[in-house]
Amino acid sequence: MSPVESSRDESVYMAKLAEQAERYEEMVEFMEKVAKTVDAGEELTVEERNLLSVAYKNVIGARRASWRIISSIEQKEESRGNEDHVVLIKDYRGKIEAELSKICDGILKLLDSHLVPSAATAESKVFYLKMKGDYHRYLAEFKTGVERKEAAENTLLAYKSAQDIALADLAPTHPIRLGLALNFSVFYYEILSSPDRACNLAKQAFDEAISELDTLGEESYKDSTLIMQLLRDNLTLWTSDITEDAGDEIKEAPPKRDSVEGQ
Repeated sequence: MSPVESSRDESVYMAKLAEQAERYEEMVEFMEKVAKTVDAGEELTVEERNLLSVAYKNVIGARRASWRIISSIEQKEESRGNEDHVVLIKDYRGKIEAELSKICDGILKLLDSHLVPSAATAESKVFYLKMKGDYHRYLAEFKTGVERKEAAENTLLAYKSAQDIALADLAPTHPIRLGLALNFSVFYYEILSSPDRACNLAKQAFDEAISELDTLGEESYKDSTLIMQLLRDNLTLWTSDITEDAGDEIKEAPPKRDSVEGQ
């Protein structure tokens, strides 16, 4: 084993260790190291790309949750006219937004410089382009004005590129294709405020997958039906006219980890 291979294996092991310890920032660092040591024209393994995805999803997920909580409190304080509190909250929200921007910029640079260019299979191309769309969408969640418009446009471009490949080369039941449809539909609903397009995309993906469920193996069946359930949950939420449902959580594709990795 060459020193490079040894270092790569060590970094993967350390990333798994960091995951078990729930030290996701360090997990990101280990997996970034792996991604940057891969030679031009060589891809990350499925295990490696899933580790990278899980690491970033946890790091960004904590900040997204914080941002939503702080934004909700800010709205309540504004409605009560507590201007002194609002000033403090806006400043604190800005700190969280700076962290969100830094995380998104980090993975987007890695995707553009290493991961997307080296993707050779349809599956990996869709995986990374979907990831690119996801992190531009996370920027669009809190950016305003021109920056929000730019983030939304970049999200749409990445998701459409992924969708073109997925529709041509991946089965309707493929978990990555389904995860893309799920997150793309969330983008239409939340960022573009287009519930009709969101519902159409989610329903089409669900219907196409359900007609081919009998062709799935046991492992794929579990992964695919989980995402199909999330698609259906969102469709139920989005098509409901009951106002109290507006606060329910919209579902996104979970980061995938292979069962052999002990999760």
